[in-house]
Amino acid sequence: MAKVDQRGFDNPQSGWLTARQASALLGVKRETLYAYASRGLVTSARGERGRPRRYLHDDVVRLKARHDARAGHGAVAAGALRWGEPVLDSALTAIGPEGPRYRGHSAVDLARADVAFEAVAELLWTGFAPDPRLRWPQTRFAPSAARLASLLAPDASAIAPLHLLLAALARGAAAGSEGATDTTVSCARSVIPRLAAALALRRGTGPVRRALASGRIGDIAATALGAEGPDAGMAVNRALVVVADHELNVSSFAARVAASAQADIHACLLAASATLSGRRHGGMTAQVEALVEETGRPDRAASTLRARASRGEHAPGFGHPLYRQGDPRTAVLLEVAHALSPRDERLRTLDAIVDAATGLGFGAPTVDVGLVGLAIALRLPHGSAMGIFSVGRSAGWVAHAIEQHEAGFLLRPRARYVGAT
Repeated sequence: MAKVDQRGFDNPQSGWLTARQASALLGVKRETLYAYASRGLVTSARGERGRPRRYLHDDVVRLKARHDARAGHGAVAAGALRWGEPVLDSALTAIGPEGPRYRGHSAVDLARADVAFEAVAELLWTGFAPDPRLRWPQTRFAPSAARLASLLAPDASAIAPLHLLLAALARGAAAGSEGATDTTVSCARSVIPRLAAALALRRGTGPVRRALASGRIGDIAATALGAEGPDAGMAVNRALVVVADHELNVSSFAARVAASAQADIHACLLAASATLSGRRHGGMTAQVEALVEETGRPDRAASTLRARASRGEHAPGFGHPLYRQGDPRTAVLLEVAHALSPRDERLRTLDAIVDAATGLGFGAPTVDVGLVGLAIALRLPHGSAMGIFSVGRSAGWVAHAIEQHEAGFLLRPRARYVGAT
């Protein structure tokens, strides 16, 4: 059985590798590494001040995982879950150069056609074509909004209220209905509007009530976050649609793991939402926001990113491994942002960062950049991008929980022991 140095996977010393380091990690000659880079399998960038080219560590690790996953069980155990070979069959979402397709329907096309998020959610859950007339029944916010608001710290993140709400709902959920698809769908139609309204909890109970009464989920989330203007609900709806699902991302996988253990839908959503909050998932939006603040103005974008490159740091929000030519979801969101607020200085700064990142070899912007751009254009509070992400992705979480419940098996990967004997 081939040995795999897992320390090389989990503890990179920087975001970039030299050609010697990259070829050694892959176990190939440098000529082969150069060929991988020319084919777009590994991102490379020019070195500063005449230094040799560098190769993105995460790309090298992913490529090694794919190669090792074909070498036998031990390599699969070490590499398949690190952007390696597929580990589950799913009929929900396919990912291609044009972006995700929800049961055969382009997410980008659905968003641009202004199909309601509720209809897209039902498409993911049931497989039926989106019905533009679909509306979910109105629901009330329960448990007590005032009680939940009192539990929030002053500096609570945008999705902390969602965690509190889901924990409270899980505590009061009836036992015995775990895995029943009809029950799960009915519950989701009630929970997701409350999740969207919960984005207002940091502003008090009045905004929560006003948000919940404002109509569709896009309108609820826009109102909850304090967005103004007649197009705010439409803009947020497009964001919710393009992020509704994205195959086996880590938060959806967390939902599936919980569902495989027959946890109820509230617990599945809580597991997924907690996972989304991590810095390498939905928390990436906060890092993009911080990069915009660090940059300050458009003419500082290139120097800010060059300084990051010189420290061996990658630019947050750039270089999605599944979209080498650019994330189509990002284009949708930035188009809306520019239409809403074409002269906004912070949005112009974000545009300059995108241009500089591309020129410096950091890759194309991810959906995190698009979400931040939309939040800037709508003049939303910091953290709102992750809040929108969480509400939108909740549709996918429910769909994955349903699919895993119906599959009927426990998700329990094996570990290959490498400790002391």
